[in-house]
Amino acid sequence: MVYPMNGKNILAIGAHPDDIEFGCGGTLLKYSEQGYGIYLLVLTMGDVGGNSAIRKKEQEASAVLMGARKVFWGNFSDTELPASKSVITTIESVIHETRPQTVLFNYYDDTHQDHRIAAEAGISATRYIQEVLFFEVPSSRNFEPNVFVDIQGVLKKKFELLKTHASQVKKTKVKDLTILKSAESCANFRGYQGRVKYAEGFKALRILKEF
Repeated sequence: MVYPMNGKNILAIGAHPDDIEFGCGGTLLKYSEQGYGIYLLVLTMGDVGGNSAIRKKEQEASAVLMGARKVFWGNFSDTELPASKSVITTIESVIHETRPQTVLFNYYDDTHQDHRIAAEAGISATRYIQEVLFFEVPSSRNFEPNVFVDIQGVLKKKFELLKTHASQVKKTKVKDLTILKSAESCANFRGYQGRVKYAEGFKALRILKEF
């Protein structure tokens, strides 16, 4: 496949299926609406949190719904993402193939080891990318965003993305709380910080502004 070199590709990287949808699903939907090429890299199939075949199908269905052009798979073991060059090389190979303008991935301060390692590998692999943003998931810690994206117009569709991960919707480990309610609460809080009703928040590693 030949990817356009027009600077309008976006790459989102998640340690597990559904990380991307929670952290930046709304933003990816808005990019997709603007004609950007959306690509996903999921480093594990989340087999510790569910059946890997089911989770792969859920992720592929979500990708179709958001208009992503391709899902790349790292095929690393869930909960055992290695702190090694192999993860960096995997990310670099997808960057080389898709040539993204912007890369988004998990935040480095997180209670889940896979998220921490994905972030550290992402920092190394994106050293030549001009716009790199961290997103948050429920296990993120000390996340203080300095970039906000208004997602009110795509919030319902973001919920549809999360619903495609049906095997995970109720796995919040908090009584009577679904991932949908968690995502709505997060979007409302980040929206308040960004002075809109609903937003996704990001922590910028690097942003180059061109005039």
